Amino acid sequence: MRTRGLRRRTLLATGTAGMLAAPWVAGAQAKTLRIGMQSILSGPIALLGTSSRNALMMEQDRINAAGGFLGRPIEFVYRDSKGQPQEAARVARELVNSTGCELLIDAEASSGSFAVQEVVRDLGVACIHTNSETSSLTADPKIRVPTAFRVARQGVHDAIAGSTYLAKFATDKKITKWATCSPDYAYGRDTTAQYLEFFKRAKPDVEVVTQAWPKLGQADLTEVITKLIQAKPQALFTLLYAGDLSAFVNQGNVYALFSQMTVATPNMDYPVLTAIKNLPAGIQSATRYLETFPDTPANKEWGEAYRKKFNEYPTNWSWQNTVAMQFYEAAVKKANSLDGKALADALTGMKINTPFGVDGTITMRDDHTTINYAIGWGQTVPKAPFITDVKAADWGRIVELETEWKKEQKYI
Repeated sequence: MRTRGLRRRTLLATGTAGMLAAPWVAGAQAKTLRIGMQSILSGPIALLGTSSRNALMMEQDRINAAGGFLGRPIEFVYRDSKGQPQEAARVARELVNSTGCELLIDAEASSGSFAVQEVVRDLGVACIHTNSETSSLTADPKIRVPTAFRVARQGVHDAIAGSTYLAKFATDKKITKWATCSPDYAYGRDTTAQYLEFFKRAKPDVEVVTQAWPKLGQADLTEVITKLIQAKPQALFTLLYAGDLSAFVNQGNVYALFSQMTVATPNMDYPVLTAIKNLPAGIQSATRYLETFPDTPANKEWGEAYRKKFNEYPTNWSWQNTVAMQFYEAAVKKANSLDGKALADALTGMKINTPFGVDGTITMRDDHTTINYAIGWGQTVPKAPFITDVKAADWGRIVELETEWKKEQKYI
């Protein structure tokens, strides 16, 4: 009775918050390992966060069924940054210092990831960025952090793959006059510039007749669409994504935009494709995630399992968060540690088997970013599989031109 009473008094003194931060599991089971994830979980870009969270929920089930990390079951703690960089940094710090998270998944857009990067620099915790595509996050040595890595499509990779495809397409179709329409923050402006740089290298006669920069989450795009139509380009390149892209296509249909110009985007994924009321055929699109690319049983099985669990299609953010956990799993096993430096040493140069690589593998390079993930371009059709005639990008060419670009930027 004395033991029982002592235990009761101890629990009452600790309080509910303390119990949640450091759960005690009876018997021989190890203490739960908490992993923090902050992202945009509300507002028009919430798809970025919710589809990331869904993938992590699947990974939590899979990893725990296999014994967890170092024998400890894992548990994710999620926070909504609301798309505000200062809030992303605040909650990332809180996840480590107050909530007891020992690893971080940064599932922010680029605007938030740069803020989180500085938190990681200060705390020294292991972090994997899963959604930020702005190249400088890992390409620029001054921004890079020893314990922070990126598992996500990178802007310069997309720019090289997309511009190579579009240069041939534009040459075949005799298209020279282009417009651009991209979100008004680092990802939109930096990656648009990269696309145009590589596009003009491959096709010097490209002329940009107008550029539009809508705000992230801008609901009414009438003024933007009107500006684009009035400029009379032959083709439009856009980096709008998630709810912003589906809204653009739905509103563009009202103004017959797609009958007046060819549209190209790297950001068509399943939720966008299915949210468009009348998907125009012939949009030139990259494959952010398709069950049919890579066309392998493992990729198809993962996509089907995701749809069965959540009753919706996965996004590229879904597979990127999945791969992040696959890298963490392999690194923890190799390092036999959760220490940030030990995991960084294990992650650097690591190659893992995964359904989302061109050849069934993805590699984490010395510059803390991944290569060999699946990139291809094709064109839209109104029904599944939604993107057809996919042509895979050449990773040898991507790395070659990326190296040249890094030298020009004085990153290497």
